[in-house]
Amino acid sequence: MTDVTLQIAEYDGLTPERVLELAALLQLDKIRGVALTSPAMTLDYLSAEIKHMTTEQFFVLYLDTRHRVIITENVFSGSIDGACVYPRVIAEHALRHNAAALIVAHNHPSGVSEPSLADQAITRRLKDALQLLEIRLLDHFVIADGTPVSMASRGML
Repeated sequence: MTDVTLQIAEYDGLTPERVLELAALLQLDKIRGVALTSPAMTLDYLSAEIKHMTTEQFFVLYLDTRHRVIITENVFSGSIDGACVYPRVIAEHALRHNAAALIVAHNHPSGVSEPSLADQAITRRLKDALQLLEIRLLDHFVIADGTPVSMASRGML
């Protein structure tokens, strides 16, 4: 556990899962204003934060025109094997944050980082919806115990 996780764990009434989620959110906020210049840089950052979560979490990094992080949000939480993702909600948040581009990521608690057919379908739907608003979807990362997958690097975007 990180120092942040240990500090959060001191509060009564929080489950271990909630402690990890809160610690990840605090760590994610530390990169505000950082330019994400490569898939490797983004993967390193995201893998450390969400790979060990026990339920599926869907994160969105909202970026400005120079791909600097405006804000990172855990937009959807799910169960051990899935999370419902709604493009409309992500688009609404992107407009509210005045984002020019997005990177999305989610974990697979199963430990298998291979994108499912559902992952591929939601990526296409999200890209199409954002394109109408002139917001670019730069990548969708699937993170698990194995090697994380960049869907853009695989030509799935």
